[in-house]
Amino acid sequence: MTARMKAVVLARFGGTDAFELRNVPVPHVGPRQVRVRVHATAVNPLDAQIRRGDYADHVPLPAIIGHDISGVIEEVGTHVTEFLVGDEVYYTPRIFGGPGSYAEQHVADVDLLGRRPENLNHLEAASLTLVGGTVLEALVTRARLTVGETILIHGGAGGVGTIAIQVAKAIGARVITTTKAGDHGFVRSLGADATIDFTSTDYVEAVAELTRGKGVDVVLDTIGGDTLTRSPLTLADFGRVVTIVDIAQPQNLFEAWGRNAAYHFVFTRQNRGKLDALTTLVERGLVKPVIGAVLPLARLSEAHELLENRRSYALRGKIAIDVAGLTVALPPRLS
Repeated sequence: MTARMKAVVLARFGGTDAFELRNVPVPHVGPRQVRVRVHATAVNPLDAQIRRGDYADHVPLPAIIGHDISGVIEEVGTHVTEFLVGDEVYYTPRIFGGPGSYAEQHVADVDLLGRRPENLNHLEAASLTLVGGTVLEALVTRARLTVGETILIHGGAGGVGTIAIQVAKAIGARVITTTKAGDHGFVRSLGADATIDFTSTDYVEAVAELTRGKGVDVVLDTIGGDTLTRSPLTLADFGRVVTIVDIAQPQNLFEAWGRNAAYHFVFTRQNRGKLDALTTLVERGLVKPVIGAVLPLARLSEAHELLENRRSYALRGKIAIDVAGLTVALPPRLS
């Protein structure tokens, strides 16, 4: 008899009501794969984009999506020597490469797995895999941020921003970030050196004042749109802009030309090396995941609603999913 598990399935492309909780077969384990009991996952903007149909050509329906896992190995393939049953791991499933993390169990290629940091619980670890890998790709591999440089991080209180601030400080950079005024103390507690209230201040003018006209060496764009086109105005000569946001429509990047700027468009590729680097930072106390809300798997639709309306809530950091359903923690709604 085929073993079965609970999973949240994307039945159609559309709104947050497009998900269905179903009983589905447990995937077969290949020679270089492991089966993981998922303890926690998290939601990402990429998940919402897939749900809406932005990548319909890459996601055959019905589909199990999701891109963060922390859990325990329950079965190993015949050719797996790196891990044993009972090992605690965290990782991002292969993007557009099969079933994702919105399920009680997941089968993954062994090369994707990292050992869960000893000082994180499953919810914290699952909140780190995709954003942590993205930040390392953006700041280290692509922008090559170095000690003594200055970086502007857009959206410092968000899921990516909270990790980016900490990684940039671990590198030895000076960090300027944009947030709402109410989040300034919070992002400073993560290591931000200067904050800009994007709701009341022109960040281009603010950066010019904070850097005495020199500009920043690197911009991390987590917003897109006008933020992507105006960010070169904050750069020093030969600065770098790294964006993790899709270009939904043609963008005029003329301002980058006058500064001899480099643009990097990041769609992160996950591997064990990035996770090992993250684990080192976490276990040294240099990076700590920030969780703003926790919901059970059965309430995944609510988690997506929260993700898409985060500005209506006092939400900082990531939205985690407790697959076992033991924990619920929601941020207060702003008046």
